[in-house]
Amino acid sequence: MGNEKVQLFEDQPIRTAWVEDEEEWYFSVVDVVGALTEQPDHDGARNYWKVLKNRMAEEGNQLVTNCNQLKMKSPKDGKRYLTDVATTEQLFRIIQSVPSKKAEPLKLWLARVGRERMEEVIDPELTIDRALETYAKKGYSREWINQRLQAIQVRKELTDGWDKRGIRKGSEYAILTDEISKAWSGMTTRQYKNLKGLKKENLRDNMTTTELILNMLAETSTTDISKVEHPKDFSESVDVARKGGEVAGIARKALEERTGKSVISEKKAVELNTVFTKMIEEVSSEDLKEV
Repeated sequence: MGNEKVQLFEDQPIRTAWVEDEEEWYFSVVDVVGALTEQPDHDGARNYWKVLKNRMAEEGNQLVTNCNQLKMKSPKDGKRYLTDVATTEQLFRIIQSVPSKKAEPLKLWLARVGRERMEEVIDPELTIDRALETYAKKGYSREWINQRLQAIQVRKELTDGWDKRGIRKGSEYAILTDEISKAWSGMTTRQYKNLKGLKKENLRDNMTTTELILNMLAETSTTDISKVEHPKDFSESVDVARKGGEVAGIARKALEERTGKSVISEKKAVELNTVFTKMIEEVSSEDLKEV
């Protein structure tokens, strides 16, 4: 698998794999459990996970019953074997069952995140405040943040219209979004993310201000055209999505003709905000100390 990668957790190797179709990172459970419990070798980690897995199954945990497996290269002989893997969400659940000092900071962090999410349900305005704070910590300019929040509202108005027409979330949302994207940028969402070297990251969070504005124009144009044409089903909605994207596509080509530069940028957020990298690292370090 070309998307396999070994990552380090406190100098301990963790095998990971990116599954393109699912847009999901998978982590070797044995490696993570072994690192958290400081097992002496791979066999020790495998035995620990076997015991933990059985215990979780006895507790009625469906996660281990439906555990995914992928072929990964063994650290012992270099051959590829089916290995229990977990997504980030599944991994967090497993970590909660690991009695380890190394796992404790993650458990505390999960508890804090859970508390914050409950607070946001009670007071939705906190969601906006935390979004502003998060973007600012990542080094985005105030102008970019304002555009990003506006883009969220534009997207919400578009999807509200889709909901009213019975468009299904998931696959149909993705198809319509791709039609809009292709019409204005010449790429599907996945192709756009590949251009920027993104995996799980949010595409809009890695757009320049100009890219964001054109994407907003494409989506708001789709909404406006829908209000006039009243598409009755998914097929007609696809046609409207293309028309909305084409409006922004015309604007993009006109701007590129005037400036002589491509609107589409290969850069992602990390590269767009290099000035703030040191500040971000310092903030992150302080956050980890608090946890």
